[in-house]
Amino acid sequence: MGPDGRERAWVRGAQAGRASDLEALFSRHWRPAYRAAYLVVHDAAAAEDIAQEAFLSAVRHLDRFDRRRPFGPWLHRIVVNRAIDWARARAARGEASPEPLEQLGADDPPGEGLSPQVVDALRLLPPEHRAVIVLRYLLDYTPGEIGELLELPRGTVNSRLRRGLDALAGRLGEAR
Repeated sequence: MGPDGRERAWVRGAQAGRASDLEALFSRHWRPAYRAAYLVVHDAAAAEDIAQEAFLSAVRHLDRFDRRRPFGPWLHRIVVNRAIDWARARAARGEASPEPLEQLGADDPPGEGLSPQVVDALRLLPPEHRAVIVLRYLLDYTPGEIGELLELPRGTVNSRLRRGLDALAGRLGEAR
């Protein structure tokens, strides 16, 4: 059984209430979910809460999940939408941005594989731009898939990608 078939079996098992299948789904999807949340909100504690709440929400609504589709994109949609909402709420409250990643001292940093400069530059983008960049370049979704996940027209996704990448390039150019 391939990875897709195994995941479908885990979803069926989780829908039937098997804890081992739920644990398998959690093990498979926790790290990417946490990483996506962190790279949108840049707050480790909030990212952990967001990823956990998103996973719990997904589990509570497994009866609505179409087992013919992959579980990961469905979960990522919940994670990224919650992360965008959290980041917007923080900005509306006028809260200061969290510390850059390299100052967190995490053992397993969610920015692994990215330079601290890129992670810090991402932190300065609007949450909508961070979300599409994270989905596209860190979770490998196509612009069409991102549009489906976030319920946005593909042109909006492409526009946010372009603006976000341009802003990143500008910030990274300034950092040199």
